[in-house]
Amino acid sequence: MTTFYAMPGNEHLATVLAGRLGGSVATLALHRFPDRESVVRLEPPSRAADAVLVCTMDDPDPKLVPLLFAARTLREEGARSVGLVAPYLAYMRQDRRFMPGESVSSRHFAAILSEHFDWLVTVDPHLHRYRSLDDIYSIQTAVAHSAPAIAQWIVASVPKPVIIGPDEESRQWAQEVATLVDAPCMVMAKQRLGDRDVSISTADMTEWRDRTPVLIDDIVSTGATLAAQLAHLRESGLPPAICVGVHGLFADDAVARLERAGASYIVTTTTIPGAFAGIDISESIAASIRTMDGGEQRTSNDAHTSKWTA
Repeated sequence: MTTFYAMPGNEHLATVLAGRLGGSVATLALHRFPDRESVVRLEPPSRAADAVLVCTMDDPDPKLVPLLFAARTLREEGARSVGLVAPYLAYMRQDRRFMPGESVSSRHFAAILSEHFDWLVTVDPHLHRYRSLDDIYSIQTAVAHSAPAIAQWIVASVPKPVIIGPDEESRQWAQEVATLVDAPCMVMAKQRLGDRDVSISTADMTEWRDRTPVLIDDIVSTGATLAAQLAHLRESGLPPAICVGVHGLFADDAVARLERAGASYIVTTTTIPGAFAGIDISESIAASIRTMDGGEQRTSNDAHTSKWTA
């Protein structure tokens, strides 16, 4: 029996995953004291059960300590294994030491999670200088891919799209989605000028004036990258663009920034709950969780027993 535990804010995804995988959902409550310390109280797992904590890691600092408390408590209460589903995985972008004495937080965060969990499933992590999560995580990992769900949404919602990646890092998502929806694709070049300012290279886009531009980026944080691209599209005479993000962080005034820049619609996957999370990614996450069972995807009708079957 596999039991899913939702950290606060992740209840819907935990319920959906338990339904897809034939598991159960147990209660978990987090209480914060006036001194800002916290305590986790959870329903103990059944004897030798596999426990799965569901916690997307946006705003990671206040989430991390309670998450680790929950993982240790599950082990103390007899869980056979403790896995982590983190649809958005934080601290991936600090992947080198840019200045002397700076922490390489992606490696440090990976070391902390690897000490407390048996496996990790996430969605399209920001792999720039790393070949895979195995470069920094010492536990079994699996990556759920958002491109099929994004492509399905575009097919259903956008007539005659042209897929645009606003920078080189977005190429993998933009090209895969463009292939799936059978649409043209362009990837722009970006120069980052600061945490909130970027410059996008210009390109002749007049041939796409009869198509709906769909900007695809992995992380929408300040919105600076997409806003710069939106300005270029507007100057090129293209129709108002749709902005699609894998992970919608929306820091500061990101939404207003995108709307001012001319975005006609903003949508993200459900890795981070919110008003713009309209592309369900649970099917891909569930498929990746199944690979944690020796890579064999079984159903309750199979002759062999699977730990994903209630």
